[in-house]
Amino acid sequence: MSITIKYFASLREQMGKAEQTLSADGVTTVADVVGKLADTDLPENTLVAVNQEYANDATQVKAGDEVAFFPPVTGG
Repeated sequence: MSITIKYFASLREQMGKAEQTLSADGVTTVADVVGKLADTDLPENTLVAVNQEYANDATQVKAGDEVAFFPPVTGG
């Protein structure tokens, strides 16, 4: 099984793709997902959601989940 990775806003442009799949083997947390994306350079302040709910590095991830990365929203 796999995990769907989605990139939004400026991260989509930076990564050169909107979406990719990642093998779920050995992945149990968001931190594991980020570790498997070692060839990408996600900014430190990147926000993450798992199945459309805000998450952090310790959030559990399993096969079939969707993990989305997006830059923080700024403005006034």
